[in-house]
Amino acid sequence: MTARTRLDISTTEIIPAKRITVAKMPGGLQGLLALAAVAGILWLLGLGLARTATPLVVVIDGQRQELRTHDTTVGTALRHAGVDLYPEDLVQPGLDAPLQPGMVIQVRRAQPFAVHADGATRPLRSQATTVGELLAEAGIALRPGDEIWLDEQQVEPDHPLWESRQATRSVSSRGSARSAASESPPAEPMDTQRTQSALSIITLRRAVELALADGGMTTTLHTTLSTVGEVLQAQEVELYLGDRVSPAPQEPVRSGLAIRIDRSAPVEIRADGQVVRTRTLAQDVAGVLGQEGLALVGLDRVEPELETPIRPHMTIEITRVRQDYRVEFDSIPFTTEWIPDGEMEIDHSRLVRQGELGMTKRRFRVVYENGQEISRVLEDAWVAQEPITKTMAYGTKIVVRTLETPDGPIEYWRKIRAYTVSYRPASCGKDADHPRYGYTRLGWKLEKGVVAVDPTVIPLRTAMYVPGYGMARAGDTGGGIKGKMVDLGFSDHDYQSWHWWTDIYLLTPVPPAYQIRWILPDYPRFPDRKR
Repeated sequence: MTARTRLDISTTEIIPAKRITVAKMPGGLQGLLALAAVAGILWLLGLGLARTATPLVVVIDGQRQELRTHDTTVGTALRHAGVDLYPEDLVQPGLDAPLQPGMVIQVRRAQPFAVHADGATRPLRSQATTVGELLAEAGIALRPGDEIWLDEQQVEPDHPLWESRQATRSVSSRGSARSAASESPPAEPMDTQRTQSALSIITLRRAVELALADGGMTTTLHTTLSTVGEVLQAQEVELYLGDRVSPAPQEPVRSGLAIRIDRSAPVEIRADGQVVRTRTLAQDVAGVLGQEGLALVGLDRVEPELETPIRPHMTIEITRVRQDYRVEFDSIPFTTEWIPDGEMEIDHSRLVRQGELGMTKRRFRVVYENGQEISRVLEDAWVAQEPITKTMAYGTKIVVRTLETPDGPIEYWRKIRAYTVSYRPASCGKDADHPRYGYTRLGWKLEKGVVAVDPTVIPLRTAMYVPGYGMARAGDTGGGIKGKMVDLGFSDHDYQSWHWWTDIYLLTPVPPAYQIRWILPDYPRFPDRKR
């Protein structure tokens, strides 16, 4: 017998033997013939046994295999066919069902799993079709927020566990047939080893319950995340600079944890020429300024006031107030004092003492707001230095001299450099038929030889000599004739235009001292024009 066949006497039919007469042959040849006879008998017995076996179809996890057997029940047929079964495997018809010719036996194997939950790992086999069914079969209840991972994939409870897989099997000689021989070739051997599916690991991550308080609203959450920051990120909670999260984002999550978010308010601060936009948890204006390191110094002002409660989007404005004291200096002009000097000739002068300006100081209190001056108040004023009077000496010595002229020699006591102009009756502003037309202030008829003067410089009726004009006498005045200025008179028919500086000679006799203006005015200041 070979290793793949076995003779079962209990199920084999015994056939009466017939006498066979064999001629006596040599010893070696006779032994070979005897062995051949026995083999033929066994082949005939096996062929007869195979023809009497029951035909079956076994389908294991979708794999179909036909076989013939002399077993009487499903269980013994599968066992003798080398099909190992676990208690969780499903067999239809049942193992105790009697065999019928042409019967189809369905075998669905339970799948192996490893379930890791609540700190323990347990192996099991199951016919469950979804993850949820498997966990329920394992007695594991799901709670809100729990995560189920099938191998490395997160799944939902209704996720299918497996679908029918084609298993490669072969029929083993163990129990595949009871007969040692058959009229037809033996069936393909059925694999006596179970077709194993890859072991799947189901991991249950338990969620913890926590509360999230944000903006006055409290939400109950279930999460499997590790830190507060991960929870907020998963919930897509937007945080601003200035918001406060308690506990801190890096703190671990635990069951019953209460996460609180205190929202900061946006505010705008205007100070020192800049605009600062920030967010704050401060309750009042003072708190915001402290947060940003903005201090009020001295007379600084803030609007609204420090005690004002914070409102979202409010504007806080700081006005920097600075008070300063400024001293200004004003000069005090000095006066000039003239003293007579009888040893010095008239119209000469000399400096006796240099004058010096005085100084007045004034102190102002100046207030600035944001660098701009807004007020100035005079606090004090005083003379820091008195002026020193300038002293000049003027000559009072009169020297009579003689001047040769085209009209003959003249005797004069004073020469004045004067600006000379000319006028005539028609330029006096009166009509020709006016009764005063052509008459001077002294009632003289205006003609050549009569001049208008400033009587404070040259007294009226003073005789003088004007080179190029001739002898003249001061007999008129004019509103425009001031200082060292002389207006030369003409008749309408002999008028000449004069506009230049000229030396005027005052003729003797010398007038009394009280009529003499010793210090002449420095007027007019026209450029010195030559005739």
